[in-house]
Amino acid sequence: MKRREFITLLGGTVALPIFAQAQQPERVRRIGVLLPFDNENDALVQQLWPAFTQRLRELGWVEGRNVKFDVRFTNQNIDAADLLASRPELIVVWSNPGLAAIKEATQTIPVVFALVSDPVGSGLVATLAHPGGNITGFQNFEPTIGGKWVELLKEVAPGVRRVGLVYDQNIPANVDFLRTAQALSDSIGVTVTATELHNSADIERVLTEFAQEPNGGLVVTPNPLNASNKEAIIELTARFHLPAIYAFRIDAERGGLASYGFDLIEQQRGAAGYVDRVLKGEKPADLPVQAPTKYQLVINLKTAKTLGLDIPFQLQQRADEVIE
Repeated sequence: MKRREFITLLGGTVALPIFAQAQQPERVRRIGVLLPFDNENDALVQQLWPAFTQRLRELGWVEGRNVKFDVRFTNQNIDAADLLASRPELIVVWSNPGLAAIKEATQTIPVVFALVSDPVGSGLVATLAHPGGNITGFQNFEPTIGGKWVELLKEVAPGVRRVGLVYDQNIPANVDFLRTAQALSDSIGVTVTATELHNSADIERVLTEFAQEPNGGLVVTPNPLNASNKEAIIELTARFHLPAIYAFRIDAERGGLASYGFDLIEQQRGAAGYVDRVLKGEKPADLPVQAPTKYQLVINLKTAKTLGLDIPFQLQQRADEVIE
């Protein structure tokens, strides 16, 4: 990550008061950060990390002055021991796999998470109101969102009869998305199948196979592998003319057909607020896990046109944003 350079000007013609000269430098608080991406160049990192650090600055935490970040980019290779070796006094985590690894590695260092689905069902916290232990934060999606994504995909692309839910079976929340999507499928006239990716090399093969039969569409669930390969997924859906719905607004902005999800920027600002409170002495066990209260539907009309889709005007009116 690029780091702001701080220049301290010493000396000068104006004498400092005696008490100012005697002041000790601020204590620097060390924060470990586990991000499920290849590096800082990922589009989601470039959007969310500044929102997080900006809110911390507003609360008085300035990198290089009183806080230091030890950032680890993990993708699929999570090394919790390496992060703990940096001796952080607080850890920030952005994913279910990362949080699971940190939970196993430490039960004492305070942890604030974001971008984590169904933390209770995944066994990461006790309850939302009383998370217990050393972990709290901001969850993203409830399991029922799986059905909502399928429903919206059907509205955006009425011709879809087969839905491939692109997921990671090792993430309990992703499995719940599949379950709720399949539970709804019969009522809206679609068949939902598990479309699992194990690694980046799987993407083209799996989507090529899915596209062999007509009337297909995709639900691309939130998980680290999908996030790190979103550009490839979006490119392949365009090549194979597969309507797809995604979890995050940025995916529709990058060319995905549609997205339905919460405000990621506000969640990062909220997470920064929890970091501030923990650094000032509050315990994670006493801070309830926060859930999104507002979701946004974004439709990319340019992508719809390339797919030959005529988005109903009523649906466009319901959308929070229409990209033309």
